[in-house]
Amino acid sequence: MAIHLWFLIHLLLILLSTISVSSNVFVSINCGASGSYTDENSIAWTGDADLISNGVPHTVQSNYSISPLYDTLRAFTTRRKNCYSIEAEEGGKVLVRVVFNYGNYDGKSTPPMFDLHLDGNFWVTVNTSQAIYYEAIYVVKRKVISICVAQTNPNQFPFISSLEVRSVDPRAYNHIGPNYALFRNIRNGYGLNETIRFPTDPYDRVWNDVNIGNGLRRVVNDASFINANTSSNPPQAVLKSAITPVNDTDFISLGLDTIAYPFHYPMYINFYFIEVKQLNATETRSFRIYIDAVPFSLPIVPHFGNATEYFISNLSVTADTSFHIVGTGGSMLSPLLSAIEIFSISNALNNGTNNSDVEGLISLQKAFDVLQEWGGDPCLPAPYSWDWIKCNNDSVPRVTSLNLNSFNLSGRLPDFRNMDALEIINLADNQFSGSIPRSLSRNSQLILSDTGNPLLCTNVTSCTRSSSNKKKTIKFSTILTIIIPVFFIF
Repeated sequence: MAIHLWFLIHLLLILLSTISVSSNVFVSINCGASGSYTDENSIAWTGDADLISNGVPHTVQSNYSISPLYDTLRAFTTRRKNCYSIEAEEGGKVLVRVVFNYGNYDGKSTPPMFDLHLDGNFWVTVNTSQAIYYEAIYVVKRKVISICVAQTNPNQFPFISSLEVRSVDPRAYNHIGPNYALFRNIRNGYGLNETIRFPTDPYDRVWNDVNIGNGLRRVVNDASFINANTSSNPPQAVLKSAITPVNDTDFISLGLDTIAYPFHYPMYINFYFIEVKQLNATETRSFRIYIDAVPFSLPIVPHFGNATEYFISNLSVTADTSFHIVGTGGSMLSPLLSAIEIFSISNALNNGTNNSDVEGLISLQKAFDVLQEWGGDPCLPAPYSWDWIKCNNDSVPRVTSLNLNSFNLSGRLPDFRNMDALEIINLADNQFSGSIPRSLSRNSQLILSDTGNPLLCTNVTSCTRSSSNKKKTIKFSTILTIIIPVFFIF
C-alpha cells in the first residue's frame, strides 16, 4: 500500500511539473546563428538552423556590431512571406520582441523596408535604417505563435536578427480585451542609471533609463521594502527612484513626439507612482494628470512602500498630445513619477484561417517535405496567402482552392476530408497514390484535375475494388504456385 501511495504521489509531482513547464514560454532565438549563447543577463539563446528551412544566414559588417546577439541575421530572398513558428499555450498572455539590425550585411548600404506580421495580423512596417526592435503583448489564440516578415518592395529583402517570446501574467495589462494586442512605444523607468530587464523583471520587459531633462531631479526611495504588487507588477528596481521638479511649484511634462507608431492607433498608458519617503504630519503630496492642459484624473496620493498604478486606455492622441503631472492646490510637495509605459492598441486581431483547413494543410505538409517551406497563417493577411492555395474573404477564411500541380510530388495523399470548402483541387502531373476523400469527390461542384496520376483513385469504392482485385490475383497466383508443382510430382 505504501509503495502504491508513493508511486501515485511521484506520478502527481511529475504531472504538476509538466503542467508548470508547458504553461510558461521563454524562447530566445539568435537568428542566423547555429550555436548557443548565454548573455550577460543569464538568458540562453539558441540558433535558428533547426527552426526554419528558408532564408540565408548572414553576419553584419564589423563596424556595425552591437552585440553577439545582433551580429547575425537571416535574410529571405524567396517567398513573399517567411515565418517563424513557436509553440505556446492557447489563451496564455505573451510578450513577443523582434530585433532588426541591418548592419550593411549585404554591402549595398540600402536598408530595406518590409512588413512584420503577428499570427496573420499586420503589425508594423519595419524601417531598418537603424537598429530597432518591436514588442507586442497579447493573448495567444492558438497553440502556435507565428512571426512573419513580408516583402513589400522589389529587391528589398526582409530579415530578422533575433526573436523572443516570454510568458506574461494574465492579470497584467488586463484593461484591454483579449482580441487586441499592445504594441510598445515607450517603457521608461525614471531615475534609473541602467537598463532593467530579466532576471530583475521576470517577464523580461526592457525598462530604459532616460535623460531626466532640465528642471527635474532624481530622488531615491527610502523604503527598505517596496510592494510592487499592482496588476502589471513592475520590478521593484524600477520603483527605487523617481523624478520630481526641482521647484515644488513646477510640474512634470511628457510628450509623444518620439513615438514611431502611426497615431491613428489609440493609446494604452500605465503610470507608476510610489512615495519616496515617510511623510510627517505637516507634509502632503497629491497631484493630477492633465492631458493637453485639461485635468484628466482625480487627485493621486502615492503611498510609501506601496506602488500605485494608474492606467489610461483607448485614448486617441496626436503627435502634439502632451501630458502634465501637476500638484493639487493643497499639496505641499511637488509631484513625482517612477515609471511609465505607453502602448498603441492594435486593431481587432483576427481568429485566423479555419481550423479544419489548417489541419488539412498541415497533414499535406507532413506528407510532402517541400510544402513545409510555407509557414504562418495560410490565408492571412490576405495579400500573403500561401502560393499553392486560394482563400475566400470570410471573417474566418476558408481554403477554396488547392493547387499542387507544380511540385512534382509523389506518394500517398493524406486525409484532408475536413477541407470541405474546397472548390478546386489540382493534382495534375504528380505521382500520387491513395484516394481523394469520398466527402470531397462526391461534391458535384468540385473541379478536380488529377491527370498524370495513374495510381490515384478518385473515390474510395474504386480503390477498395482495386485493392480487392489485387488481393484475389495474389491469392490465385499463390494457389497456382502450390498446385502446379504438386501436380507434376504426382
